[in-house]
Amino acid sequence: MRDSPSRLTTSQNSSTMPEMSDDRPGVQETPPVAAFFDLDKTVIAKSSVLAFSWQFFTEGLLDTRTLLRSAVTQLSFARSAADADHVERLRRHITTMCQGWDVSEVNRIVAETLDDVVRPLVYSGAVDLIDAHRQKGHAVALVSASGQEMVEPIGVMLRVDHVRASRMHITDGHYTGDLDFYCYGEQKAAAILQIAQEHGYDLDLCYAYSDSVTDLPMLEVVGRPTVVNPDKHLRRHAEDNGWPILDFDREPDPSFATAPALAAAVALGIGAAVGCGVGIRLTRPRRTATASVGLHL
Repeated sequence: MRDSPSRLTTSQNSSTMPEMSDDRPGVQETPPVAAFFDLDKTVIAKSSVLAFSWQFFTEGLLDTRTLLRSAVTQLSFARSAADADHVERLRRHITTMCQGWDVSEVNRIVAETLDDVVRPLVYSGAVDLIDAHRQKGHAVALVSASGQEMVEPIGVMLRVDHVRASRMHITDGHYTGDLDFYCYGEQKAAAILQIAQEHGYDLDLCYAYSDSVTDLPMLEVVGRPTVVNPDKHLRRHAEDNGWPILDFDREPDPSFATAPALAAAVALGIGAAVGCGVGIRLTRPRRTATASVGLHL
């Protein structure tokens, strides 16, 4: 298995990178700390929902026209800054695309194909960063505007402790095209506040990572924000405020558990596994986080 160093650069010198406190039992008496990660273009290189478009097409959930429209939307998402207008167009496309789908079919397709679809998209720098937080005893959370049907299995794959994601309204086992909860903007920050209140995290000591200026509420609710692969507006804001800036390489190189193991975990109950912090072990050899990520530990 190739063990190349994570490809990551910073726009500031290493002394300005976020310094991680040590929250392991017996190391020091501090309130529990968590690191909150956006998902799309922060941990993975694409929209997690649109990444499954081909699988949905082959299973008959998408027709050719919608598949092509999804491809165009994905390309636009990859190349454009995720401003509010762009995110709203993406939301409308996804909710319209999913209207009428059988929820059990979506869960089955995601469980069976997650390893092949998502694993190649995960930034190795993000995996190293998550590992670094775990080594310091920090909890890890995914907080994403994407649907929980995609985000929760990815949370299992990454062994995160908490997941908050958008929830589509379901009637008679099918999506209606409406949202019960849209984990975006201020609502994403509210989700972080809820997690912190439930688990006693001191947000002044917590970390947050995102790529989009639309996630400023998420970044500003914690004491240690860092921007990852930022759009130009967020990069400017980070520079003006002295926030660390990370740029992960566009060639993800992770290695996770095998598809059968992941599918088994999903079948046993994604929500329960994520809620308890139980997931699939990362099988890639652990590298020194200081060298590969450049953080002061």
